[in-house]
Amino acid sequence: MFPIKNVYLSPMDMADALLLVAAGFAAGFLNVVAGGGSLITLPLLIFMGLPAAVANATNRVAIFIQNIFAVSGFRSKGVSAYPYSLHLGLIALVGAVIGANIAVDIDGLLFNRILSIVMVVVVVFIVIKPFKNTMAAVENLSGPRRALGMAVFFFVGIYGGFIQAGVGFIMIAALTSINGFSLVKTNSAKVFVALIYTSAALGVFIYEKVINWEIGLTLAGGNAIGGWVASRWSVNKGDVWIRRVLVIAVIALAVKLWFFSDQQEASPQGATPVESEAMR
Repeated sequence: MFPIKNVYLSPMDMADALLLVAAGFAAGFLNVVAGGGSLITLPLLIFMGLPAAVANATNRVAIFIQNIFAVSGFRSKGVSAYPYSLHLGLIALVGAVIGANIAVDIDGLLFNRILSIVMVVVVVFIVIKPFKNTMAAVENLSGPRRALGMAVFFFVGIYGGFIQAGVGFIMIAALTSINGFSLVKTNSAKVFVALIYTSAALGVFIYEKVINWEIGLTLAGGNAIGGWVASRWSVNKGDVWIRRVLVIAVIALAVKLWFFSDQQEASPQGATPVESEAMR
């Protein structure tokens, strides 16, 4: 196991492992069909004693493995946006390196408040507008739309490399509005892009030695199963069910972020055994 810089943690017990797998499954499923799964796992990791920066980095192990399974699930159903998704992924990768370096020192409280507003804006745009014209929408992969998509996904990469939580909502908004993708095809492109740029962010966190591999790989087991199930479920159920999950997820997570993020931020700053050890 790689060492974690300035942090000591005791080994997990079985209850912790089962909790991580269960949370990972829920997060993996939510990440694939909508977004915001990291808003389940990040508070859990912090509650288990990880400093915020370590929790953020450790969560990427699960995200990376989750997206390997999700991409495989979509491809097994014949859904893919390749090679456009590859182009978006490569430009997002460059942004993710920048974002991951910023993430080493993160102020979570202000970010969570901003994110709650962003998520509500995204759901208004992606849910209300598609009811008006999605049925008649036509995919647009013209040169100007591709260029616009790549410009947007550079900043998506920065955001995703920085904290990841909620980036799925942003990618859904971008792909449906810029390129006119259905939500099923959007989700297939989303997980492929996330797989590429997460590899870069993960590399930065590995270099900085801020990953707890025992926790990260345990969490990844749940994320992988959830991502695989969601990728196949979303293809079978189609856009209507994805929108329903999206609405529920955004409302619940936005409320949680706005009203309870201050309580979550108070925990890492307290005198927990892990934090006390890390400060010495």
